[in-house]
Amino acid sequence: MDIGNKIKMLRLQCGLTQEDLADRCELTKGYISQLENNLTSPSIETLKDILAALGTNLKQFFSEEIEEKIVFTENDFIEKVTSEMKFVWLVPDSQKNMMEPAIMTLNAGASTTKDLPHEGEEFGYVLDGELTLHLGNKVYTCEKGDAFYHKCDRIHYIENTGKKAVEIIWISTPPNF
Repeated sequence: MDIGNKIKMLRLQCGLTQEDLADRCELTKGYISQLENNLTSPSIETLKDILAALGTNLKQFFSEEIEEKIVFTENDFIEKVTSEMKFVWLVPDSQKNMMEPAIMTLNAGASTTKDLPHEGEEFGYVLDGELTLHLGNKVYTCEKGDAFYHKCDRIHYIENTGKKAVEIIWISTPPNF
C-alpha cells in the first residue's frame, strides 16, 4: 500500500493544502511533503492524528475495498446443457446475491421439473417461442414478447408445448438453481 499517496489523495479530497494539514496536526509542511512522497514513515500516533484531521481512522484507511464486478461478458457466463434445456447463468456465483438472472432455452416438448412451493418470486420474459406456465391449478400461455411474474407459493413449472425451442430471460429471487 502506498501510504503517502493515499494520504495525499485524502488531503486533496478534503480540499486541504499540505500546510493546512500540517497546522491541524501540529506538524511541519516539510514533514507532510516527505510523508506524501514516501520519504518518511509516520508513527502510529502521528498517523492517527493525520487521519483524524482527514476525517477517517486507521481501520478505514487500511481497509482494502474489493472491487465489485459490475459488467459480465459471455466469457463469464456458465452454461448447463441437457437433452431438454440449456440454462445460462448470466452472473457467476449469483447464488450469493438477492436474485439470479439467466437465459433458459427449453426444447420443444420439454418442461422444467415441478417446483414445490418455496420462498421467493420468479420472473420470465419470452425472447422467442411460446411456453405454458403451470402455477398451482392455473395454466397460462406466454408468447414472444410476453412476461410473467409470480410468487413461488404454489407448485409451478414451465412447459414447452410448441414445435420449436422457447428462449426466456429468467430471474429468480432468492436464487434457486
